[in-house]
Amino acid sequence: MGSVAFVFPGQGSQYVGMGKALAEAFPEARAVFEAADDALGEKLSTVCFEGPEEALKLTATTQPAILTVSVAAHAVFARRSPVGAAFVAGHSLGEYSALVAAEAMSLADALRSVRARGTFMQEAVPAGVGAMAAVLGLPPETVSAVCAQAAGAEVVSCANFNEPAQTVIAGHAAAVERAGALLKAAGAKRVLPLPVSAPFHCALMAPVVPRLDEVLSKVAFQAPRVPVVTNVEAAPNADAGRVKALLLSQVTGSVRWVECVQALQQAGVTKLIELGPGKVLSGLARRIAKDLECVNVEDPASLEKALAVP
Repeated sequence: MGSVAFVFPGQGSQYVGMGKALAEAFPEARAVFEAADDALGEKLSTVCFEGPEEALKLTATTQPAILTVSVAAHAVFARRSPVGAAFVAGHSLGEYSALVAAEAMSLADALRSVRARGTFMQEAVPAGVGAMAAVLGLPPETVSAVCAQAAGAEVVSCANFNEPAQTVIAGHAAAVERAGALLKAAGAKRVLPLPVSAPFHCALMAPVVPRLDEVLSKVAFQAPRVPVVTNVEAAPNADAGRVKALLLSQVTGSVRWVECVQALQQAGVTKLIELGPGKVLSGLARRIAKDLECVNVEDPASLEKALAVP
């Protein structure tokens, strides 16, 4: 029998109302939202449940909000299911949710860390200077080669390897535009500009690293109870001493999600349970490894379905 991995979504999965039904139905979820409000000294739960959408879309709010909903979903599922995870993983920001689920860092430390991370990312590049775009229909090797060709004296590189035919690029806005034109000429089905506040996971995020290092240096990391398959290495880590360096490398490094899912499958995982808002990772996983079973938990209805799957 194959094993199970819990996976946690990243930025872009947020929506107004996320987590509200979980908090209304389950005391474990309510406790997570109350703890988040206490840790940050503000009503983050209200922004999750009621918006406004513009507030929820700010990176410094989006990141702790998604983490809170993800941890709440995990708390509810873990209490009601006998299924334990052999591994955990998260997409970008979701790696912090995975570390909380693996008991490698506390919820309060994770919330304060991603609040700082989101703030530093927003501040690293002035509005309009950076950009990101999703490239559909080309192999990642081609996208990477075209970015190198388009960069010139500027930055444009692969930020997220999401699935075999979807790679996200990031960098200076003009370089991303140049790369987009070349990628279309090379046969990309589409190049879609993304509505983001900063060019994540590229060299332009370098100013974030020393600032985040200072924040993470105050966190007491524990050895993960189950290995965390990390974004930058696409390999399991269970060493508390390596967690901070891996999180810092993630800021400017590519999210190697295709390889993360492949690593989970090679380790014997046959089922992914996505915990948090939306079904983005479930959709990506099905395109990476068609025989992986995927379920998600974000509200009472999806919880019921997930619990019914053996």
